[in-house]
Amino acid sequence: MPDLLVRGIDPETYKQIKKTAKANRQSLAQAAREALAEKFKPSKQELWTAADQLRAKIGKVTGDSTTLIREDRDSDEPRR
Repeated sequence: MPDLLVRGIDPETYKQIKKTAKANRQSLAQAAREALAEKFKPSKQELWTAADQLRAKIGKVTGDSTTLIREDRDSDEPRR
């Protein structure tokens, strides 16, 4: 996993991260990782765009799987 060294953090920001870490019984590094992950997580729009691209790549799915699902559900064979 890559490391990131951030220099020149605003003292108030540092205090807030440290306070949050202590309140959550975490290390300072873990609190900072979580804050960065939250800040840079994909937006809903980006997620919907990725889903649309996947749907376009897969193409139209046709057919009715109801019969197959019922057969599998009602089967006495052990599950894989």
